Amino acid sequence: MLINKNKNILIVGLGLIGGSYAKALHKTGFAVNAIDNKESSIEYALKEGFIDKGASTPDPELIGAADIIVFALYPRLFRQWIEEYQHLIKPGTYITDVTGVKTCIVDDIQSILRDDLEFISGHPMAGRESSGVENSDDTVFYGANFIIVPTDKNTEDGIDVCRELALIMRFGRISILTPEEHDEMIGFVSQLTHCIAVSLMNCSDNEHLVDYVGDSFRDLTRIAKINENMWSELFMLNKTSLLKEMDQFIDEISVFRNMIATDDIEGMKNKMINSTKRRVLFDKK
Repeated sequence: MLINKNKNILIVGLGLIGGSYAKALHKTGFAVNAIDNKESSIEYALKEGFIDKGASTPDPELIGAADIIVFALYPRLFRQWIEEYQHLIKPGTYITDVTGVKTCIVDDIQSILRDDLEFISGHPMAGRESSGVENSDDTVFYGANFIIVPTDKNTEDGIDVCRELALIMRFGRISILTPEEHDEMIGFVSQLTHCIAVSLMNCSDNEHLVDYVGDSFRDLTRIAKINENMWSELFMLNKTSLLKEMDQFIDEISVFRNMIATDDIEGMKNKMINSTKRRVLFDKK
């Protein structure tokens, strides 16, 4: 193991995911510090006891003490932070992230990063529709998928550090994808689904729908309660892949619509049989 309890971990960005990382790592015995521009987030984490120290500005002492830094920032802010403050990071520090898109950020960060630092990108495929450190919960990681996104600039040790972090936080399946593979995949399984949920909630302004809906509608639209600043940035940074997936979805739902319009009952049944077979694969045992 490359990560032992003597390692000092710094979380930069103490929101929902950053806070969940802090909780997961602190409860297993690591020294965890945090930086977030919201003083209230730092105060909350200190009060709840899942960070040891915190600051609302890029504190040189906290940054310089870190052996591993986890960035839970919006992509553009992440790059800006590295540009301005990487000089405060000690040599040999491993840097990772939780960013939802990779092609636009991984090469960027690695190209400006000092040679004595290593950035190995990761993506926890877990979260909640609520934002903020107050809603953080490390149990959402238990058994969840985790993706490591290396490049040829990464070392085996760097990849292992990212993998060990995921195992410590009790993630389940750990996969390795290139940045391009990651963004194509995320355009379908995450970004398209959020677009569908948002669109569905905008289809009707009937204020009484809440009195009539069942669990199917609630389940399908859970992620429509969305952080508009973060997700609009992610959508635009992955625009090409997302538009491709949206076009495929439009084609597929148009096919289904035409089956209904033309009374193609057998065609509909075949679609349903196929969707059932595919969906079973996602059921947790």
